Amino acid sequence: QVQLVESGGGLVQAGGSLRLSCAASGRTSSTNGMGWFRRAPGKEREFVAAIAWSGGNTYYADSVKGRFTISRDNAKNTVYLQMNSLKPEDTAVYYCAAGRVIFGTMSPNYWGQGTQVTVSS
Repeated sequence: QVQLVESGGGLVQAGGSLRLSCAASGRTSSTNGMGWFRRAPGKEREFVAAIAWSGGNTYYADSVKGRFTISRDNAKNTVYLQMNSLKPEDTAVYYCAAGRVIFGTMSPNYWGQGTQVTVSS
């Protein structure tokens, strides 16, 4: 059992920044990394970013490259998503995920409850 606890969502103006955090607890040995997905209204869930625990390789969706940065604290089993230069189209529910990071993306085994990020014009 793995539990993911997210924090940091909220409302910001376009051009602003937010930092999301996700702490994993429980049996995390089956995971080799963590990441973030998001779902905008009326759209499918999409991959945002992922990071591997061992080696620290990072992967980003093209839509967020240069604006978002994923990082991790292995000792705390915690992943962060620093979101800069936010745009209204970044508005979505952001989901933390833990699982297998492979080949530029990840296959989640566990999901957080989601946190709302709203970017106003």
